[in-house]
Amino acid sequence: MTEVHDKIIMDSGNITDLFNRGRPVRVCAPMVRYSKLAFRCLVRKYDCDLCFTPMIIAADFMRSAKARDSEFTTNKSDRPLIVQFAAKDAQTLADAACVVSPVSDGVDLNCGCPQRWAVSEGYGACLINKPELVKDMVRHVRNQIDNPNYAVSIKIRIHKDVRKTVDLCQKAEAAGVSWITVHGRTSDERHQPVHYDAIKTIKDSLSIPVIANGDIKSLQDVEATYALTGVDGVMAARGLLANPAMFAGYEETPLQCVWDWVDIAVEHGTPFSCFHHHLIYMLERITSQPERRVFNNLSSTSAVIDFLHNTYGST
Repeated sequence: MTEVHDKIIMDSGNITDLFNRGRPVRVCAPMVRYSKLAFRCLVRKYDCDLCFTPMIIAADFMRSAKARDSEFTTNKSDRPLIVQFAAKDAQTLADAACVVSPVSDGVDLNCGCPQRWAVSEGYGACLINKPELVKDMVRHVRNQIDNPNYAVSIKIRIHKDVRKTVDLCQKAEAAGVSWITVHGRTSDERHQPVHYDAIKTIKDSLSIPVIANGDIKSLQDVEATYALTGVDGVMAARGLLANPAMFAGYEETPLQCVWDWVDIAVEHGTPFSCFHHHLIYMLERITSQPERRVFNNLSSTSAVIDFLHNTYGST
């Protein structure tokens, strides 16, 4: 957990106060390889209210100091922060939560990852069919973290029969979950339309905050989702990769944001492949195909910076 040890522990108050601002909370999704510290710093500059780490496997995190250092990095400005874990037993999740609780605002249990490897290991989307286990995991974390304001949330996909999802969510609410993020697709669906009606049904069945997730690509999508579902927050993934300034109302990535990314990534020592991949996403809508072909084949930070200066100039 590089940079964590020097962290000044800030008194973050109650993170659920975020949901009392009179507008939907704008959330950066947990994204494997992508929602790491440097990218979280970037989206926070552009009106993102709350960030999630990439999904971390709790058992590996507890087993190996090397895993802890490589999987979880933060600093004192990286707040409010939710650490997302994949777990399949309550004590392992609670142990991992206890490790990260001094330097984060909450933990989230992944109950939505549909990838075959995760489901076959007992992680992710298969947990939506194990409501008693989810309830037990939430309770364990609640009981073992001293701070009553520390958030314990879950991120789910929906069932074909939304009544099953409502039952799961009500059981989690009874166990003390702080909020629920709902990806409005079943675990079998990938690019099919989001089921906003299901998200609204879930929201109407609970008294805790609900965050909607799925196909959020602009600030207009945030407002439209809010209007359709009445949710308390909206989470974006690929939309933020393509345009990290999306929540600030930009239709496409502004040049200032591109240069902000260069500065932040260099400052954090971001590995070249990650640095480059983020820029490939950000520039996709604002470059021509010949420019993209050249840019995508660059192989060093200095070559990338030269390309940006020559193509766009500085801000």
